[in-house]
Amino acid sequence: MYSCHIAASNVSGHVIFSPTNIYGKSILLQGAVENLLERSAYIQLLDGSVVLLDEGAKALVLSTLREMSGSALRCLGFAYKEDLADFATYDGEEHPAHKYLLDPAYYSSIESNLIFCGFVGLRDPPREEVHKAIEDCRAAGIRVMVITGDNKETAEAICREIGVFGPSENISSKSFAGKEFMALPDRKKILRQTGGLLFSRAEPKHKQEIVRLLKEDGEVVAMTGDGVNDAPALKLADIGIAMGITGTEVAKEASDMVLADDNFSTIVSAVGEGRSIYNNMKAFIRYMISSNIGEVASIFLTSALGIPEGLIPVQLLWVNLVTDGPPATALGFNPPDKDIMKKPPRRSDDSLITPWILFRYMVIGLYVGIATVGIFIIWYTHGSFLGIDLASDGHTLVSYSQLSNWGQCPSWEGFNVSSFTAGARTFNFDENPCDYFQGGKIKATTLSLSVLVSIEMFNSLNALSEDGSLLSMPPWVNPWLLLAMSVSFGLHFLILYVPFLTQIFGIVPLSFNEWLLVVAVAFPVVLIDEVLKFVGRCLTARARKQLGKRKEE
Repeated sequence: MYSCHIAASNVSGHVIFSPTNIYGKSILLQGAVENLLERSAYIQLLDGSVVLLDEGAKALVLSTLREMSGSALRCLGFAYKEDLADFATYDGEEHPAHKYLLDPAYYSSIESNLIFCGFVGLRDPPREEVHKAIEDCRAAGIRVMVITGDNKETAEAICREIGVFGPSENISSKSFAGKEFMALPDRKKILRQTGGLLFSRAEPKHKQEIVRLLKEDGEVVAMTGDGVNDAPALKLADIGIAMGITGTEVAKEASDMVLADDNFSTIVSAVGEGRSIYNNMKAFIRYMISSNIGEVASIFLTSALGIPEGLIPVQLLWVNLVTDGPPATALGFNPPDKDIMKKPPRRSDDSLITPWILFRYMVIGLYVGIATVGIFIIWYTHGSFLGIDLASDGHTLVSYSQLSNWGQCPSWEGFNVSSFTAGARTFNFDENPCDYFQGGKIKATTLSLSVLVSIEMFNSLNALSEDGSLLSMPPWVNPWLLLAMSVSFGLHFLILYVPFLTQIFGIVPLSFNEWLLVVAVAFPVVLIDEVLKFVGRCLTARARKQLGKRKEE
């Protein structure tokens, strides 16, 4: 064995100078078989003899190369040169000829009149999970483009093996050599094709140009690479991903992410995880906005209808800071939707809240407001509702007209109300019957607050999925949410049934029948959102169908 000096070669991969020994000095080269053949003038036979490299020998080598490449073998050629001319006495960086190694203009003359001595086929089988990962990308609307320095036939065979191309798919318009692609006038049109694309024998500038064209066309580009020559494209891409095991430090430094296991399927899993995180963020926002719209709607409706205030400030503060908190936090632990990798990718400039989602917020929020105010009105005006007796406590029923004009009560003649019992307290309004609309609203307020809390708990179930039904994604897929709902209900029960807390919050305990009414009024928020989700799925399916027709045209 002897030590070697190595310099980068423009075509063949590496140039190796052996030191003086009994065999003399020589240059050893390895690289692409076609490129070495172009620089070779001789070929070494099996018996060790060296003869001129004629066209017949070239054709035989290239035929064998195509056969091996078609079997997905990565081929590496070998050649050497013994007539060294200026490098005959080369002994290191102090040698006068060393300057030629630093100037790429001299590489072609150095790598000339080579003796081609053979090539080897290397089998680098793809990982078992890659084929499934390619299918997941296709279902998710992610286009996979392979850019490689390998031989075209080898790259095509590997792409068919991993599923980028079908076994019998015509890829004449989808597979290009790097120089061939750069010579095309309509490169953007090529990149806009559906399905996979392959670029073989690609140089660093080719990779960089492909990334640039994709970004100019509005695509979000993720580029993977491991070598020094990948660094410019990794830096230019929206997301540069370097290999953590085989990647060079230059590639890692130029990248935004480093893949610890060098596994393509990990990238696909990360895409699914990223989509899940984004959906959970939207679920949190969806839940909080629709709930807050409901609270605002209840206050607005109270003022618009002219009825007494259904909720006092301390109750609204309790709902916002305590009751809503646990479910909103638990929504961050939502599992991914079952079809999360079957949805098309969103554009980078897509808004977080679409007009359809905003409409859903408004509908749900409006129902929250109507239900909260409605239960307050029902207690004053109806003795029973949905078959549930509300007058068992003995309170006096009034008309809606009286309730909405309660400020004029002192001018009403003959207006009297009966005393009634709420919880452990008895209310008597013999001295001032008009106080019935303020001091006597404690039960109605309790019902309103309980409906608001319950409806927001049910609304948190709606936020499990943006457009997936609870039938396909039931509540127990996120046990943290069920726990959070239990905590919120537990806190509400605490202020309902602990005497000194009822005084602070101005509420009274509810009976079992009254809780049935609360649930009956609150639960429809789930049904309403299920209908809206169904409509949303239909609109999305229709839009995708129309988009598919336009692409076919």
